[in-house]
Amino acid sequence: MTIQTLPIQSFAMERVDELDHLVGNTPLIPLHKITEGISPRVKVYAKAEWYNLGGSIKARPMLNIIRTALENGDLTAGKRLLDSTSGNAGIAYATFGAALGIPVTLTLPENASAERITILRVLGAQLILTDPLEGSDGAMQVARDLAVKHPDQFFYANQYDNPANWRAHYQSTGPEIIAQTGGKITHFVAGLGTAGTMMGTGRALKEYNAKIRLIAVEPDSPFHGLEGLKHMATAIQPRIYDPDLADRTLRVQTEAAHAMVRRLAREEGLLVGISSGAAVVAALQVAREIHAGTVVTVFPDSGYKYLSDKNLWREP
Repeated sequence: MTIQTLPIQSFAMERVDELDHLVGNTPLIPLHKITEGISPRVKVYAKAEWYNLGGSIKARPMLNIIRTALENGDLTAGKRLLDSTSGNAGIAYATFGAALGIPVTLTLPENASAERITILRVLGAQLILTDPLEGSDGAMQVARDLAVKHPDQFFYANQYDNPANWRAHYQSTGPEIIAQTGGKITHFVAGLGTAGTMMGTGRALKEYNAKIRLIAVEPDSPFHGLEGLKHMATAIQPRIYDPDLADRTLRVQTEAAHAMVRRLAREEGLLVGISSGAAVVAALQVAREIHAGTVVTVFPDSGYKYLSDKNLWREP
């Protein structure tokens, strides 16, 4: 298999620092109408991660993966960055790849939203579409096979197993939440995909205050429509995932997450993605169970990349 490669520009390392200013420090948004009926002593907030360059929370770990690979010599001239994605990580890779002169090859399920595939192609990424029935695990296996067969052509970023993933959140997302809440956060709620957000943010929060409760969110069944999230019991578990870190795991139905996405748009004026809807379903469950506290979750991305998904926006 022969794939055209382009040299990594000499300014890549310098530009990483420039791009770093466009990632992180995202707003913490209070939720108001959606929380009606909850104790007034309970506050619910969400980090608006679409403010990152590339439009999602994945900008944080993907930039750190690239930075680390450049620093340790894993990503060198003549190699393409390779990874699997369900969309957002790929957009982050492609965004940074275009800015840094790094060629990018991505494997992703063929049923990824039309918006995501178009964005990736516009950014210049080479796409290898995989069996939609095998989901993100199938895309991951194709990427792994390519990396094994062509080690000289690819730097396999491997977001599911790469510790630079969770470290990005340990270094940025966690400290930001502590600062933005004035240290008052009592509960952190986040979905499990690569698990990087929970692993990194959770460790930072626990080091700050061991009493902060960590609540992981995952789909309620192996077959689901919560793009970007994994049903850990039946999926290939990321090596960076520690099942003992979270204090609790809540499982969310696809239909409940979809309904919450529509409610957030109409009641809060927030057009968010599917995993954001799932996160809020879980965050509100936690908020209803406590009498006082500060519950923080994350909105991994906005809803603009899902507009072609008619099932998401159709009223039941």
